[in-house]
Amino acid sequence: MIQGLVEAGCDEAGRGPLAGSVFAAAVILNPQRAAQVPEFEWLNDSKQLTDKQRYALRPVIEHEAVAWAVVEVSPQEIDERNILQCSILGMQRALDRLTVRPQHILVDGNKWKPYVPEGELLEIPADTVVHGDATYMSIAAASVLAKTYRDDYMLRLHDEFPQYGWANNKGYPTAEHYAAIKKYGVTPYHRLTFNLKL
Repeated sequence: MIQGLVEAGCDEAGRGPLAGSVFAAAVILNPQRAAQVPEFEWLNDSKQLTDKQRYALRPVIEHEAVAWAVVEVSPQEIDERNILQCSILGMQRALDRLTVRPQHILVDGNKWKPYVPEGELLEIPADTVVHGDATYMSIAAASVLAKTYRDDYMLRLHDEFPQYGWANNKGYPTAEHYAAIKKYGVTPYHRLTFNLKL
């Protein structure tokens, strides 16, 4: 974190699944205010939290954030561009939707592309941080939003295609999911460029 700068944390959820969109989030927190929010004491990498903790944190993050945004990048676009490009693109689209322009960006992971907001001439400086969601509160908050919104989306898809077990596996490559693909074929939500073991 760079003292005094308006800083946005970015993260995504859903890079590894065989089906469904990837979701990306950007969050700007007020560090002084965030330090006073009791729930933020257990804000961490969303994968280290329980479902109950993530969903308890989501409204707190949305209420306390200076600005936040979540975007979805479709399976079709993932197939066209590849998952890494879509993960970065999703985070940059989330930055586009923030109501406050950040002066610095923190990105979970080790890959990024220069980000120049529409109408601007200069890119916003960014740092990539491996395990950043366990290090920086703003990235952890983005992680929680991306994960919970994606989980909600996969539950809706499960209602449409219950045979794939998406309520449980969230589209990830489990034995159950591969068996369902083999038995029922693919859906419009499957990523056809992934190894579906057809």
